Amino acid sequence: MSRTTRFVVVTLAVVLIGAALGFLYASPYIALDRVKRAADARDAQTVNEYVDFPALRSSLKEQVAALLTRRVDMQKSGNPLAIIGAMIGAALVGPLVDSYATPDGVAAILNGIPPRGLPGERPPSVPAGAAASGAATQAPQPPQPPQPPQTTAGYRGINTFVVTYQHGAGDARYSAIFHRSGLVSWKLVAVDLNG
Repeated sequence: MSRTTRFVVVTLAVVLIGAALGFLYASPYIALDRVKRAADARDAQTVNEYVDFPALRSSLKEQVAALLTRRVDMQKSGNPLAIIGAMIGAALVGPLVDSYATPDGVAAILNGIPPRGLPGERPPSVPAGAAASGAATQAPQPPQPPQPPQTTAGYRGINTFVVTYQHGAGDARYSAIFHRSGLVSWKLVAVDLNG
């Protein structure tokens, strides 16, 4: 093998390894983009590929129950009717979690609209494709945050990727948590409502 041939082979190998490592690093960003587009378009089949719904449901149940517990603790010295209302809200955790563990709920979470633990709360419903295409519709628009949330994303370990949302300097933060599922596949598995 000549010196030139060896140089070409080594260069090609370095380029291929660099491209593979770059794709491996970018894989959660690609998965985030795909699941967000699919959720906005209400493409349930694609959303199912990128979301572990049993794990997400379990995470949401824990997070919403913790929100309600904090509300009850804060209102213990206050109005007894508020405490009763908070306890009724706790009984409604199941339906709230079930409504957010859907393509509509995933779209809301990935668009900066997390569950707040309010009785009867449901994720806002955006017409299929409207968010992805930007098309104007005559239908009433769901409540949207005043500004798009500030979003940061990054690895929290080799197998965990976290997207953190915040609407303003004083607003609460929350995170969508993805876990590696294979070498380059990622799934949304949890939401951390505490940021």
